[in-house]
Amino acid sequence: MTEKRRGSCHCGAVEFEVILENGLENLRRCNCSLCGRKGAIMASVPMSGIHITRGEDNLTLYQWNTGVAKHFFCKTCGIYTHHHRRSNPEEYGFNVACVEGVDIESLGDIPVGNGAAMSLVS
Repeated sequence: MTEKRRGSCHCGAVEFEVILENGLENLRRCNCSLCGRKGAIMASVPMSGIHITRGEDNLTLYQWNTGVAKHFFCKTCGIYTHHHRRSNPEEYGFNVACVEGVDIESLGDIPVGNGAAMSLVS
């Protein structure tokens, strides 16, 4: 069952829609040096599955290590909204906590991926 969900950063300057083919699935955290600090729960959609509907000019880009992954944050409030994945360049990861109506506490235990091992690439 495909559903379209809305999301935003904290201040509302950036808004987006995600198209979820099977609801929120494959939830995860990552232990790399960036994700471990931001602590976000992420899910992924195909590249065509996320649309910035407001404030694209208010996003700032952060890249590190290999420079392949592209992490986007609101310039005003600093909230991470989404990223172009390095491990699967056909997908965007997005911050589940930014999606309207998601109760993070009800999601249960979220697996942690070993992005730290991937970060060791020179």
